[in-house]
Amino acid sequence: MAFTGLVTLAMTLTVEREDGTLLRAKAVPNGMLGYLVGKIVVMSGMTVVSLCLQLVPGLFLLDGLAAGTAGSWLTLAWVILLGLVATLPIGAIVGSLTDNPRSLGIVVLPLFGLIATSGIFYPIDNLPGWLQGVAQVFPVYWLGLGMRSALLPAGMAAVELGHSWRHLETLGVLGAWAIAGLVLAPVVLRRMARRESGSTVERRRQQAVQRVR
Repeated sequence: MAFTGLVTLAMTLTVEREDGTLLRAKAVPNGMLGYLVGKIVVMSGMTVVSLCLQLVPGLFLLDGLAAGTAGSWLTLAWVILLGLVATLPIGAIVGSLTDNPRSLGIVVLPLFGLIATSGIFYPIDNLPGWLQGVAQVFPVYWLGLGMRSALLPAGMAAVELGHSWRHLETLGVLGAWAIAGLVLAPVVLRRMARRESGSTVERRRQQAVQRVR
């Protein structure tokens, strides 16, 4: 979910900027807002399907998951929804920062750093204190915490920071990022679209053809 929200949409937007899709969206009234909302819906749907393909077999293969209660499923639902809305606009903003898919790696490299320090793959309490603080500013940590709170037994909260799942903090941070992203992303996309024209799209196409040759 974090990778889709932060990286996949950024890559998609950069490619569609190069092939002229964004230029066509620009010609439609409120085209950039419609483009952003459409991408959030499509990417969210793809992510939920992918998540189900992993989660359903996991319920049968793994013991000890706390996914047998209505509360767990409710937590899982709001964390998924809010997590996607919090991260996808960030991916759109990142994708707007470059007009070349081949240079996107430089832009998304800090995002991989956020994922690496988020506590998803490595216990965050083993990181330096200042790095723990940085990780908790961004939504990836809270997305991982919320998913763990939905799927793991209640006793596992003892190994988390504060020895709690911190649902209110998760809701607050993800909600704040969601609001900020939905406000800022359309503005950034519109400013980026103003610089788009048929000549710039054609120039990128010619450059792409030359690279292939």
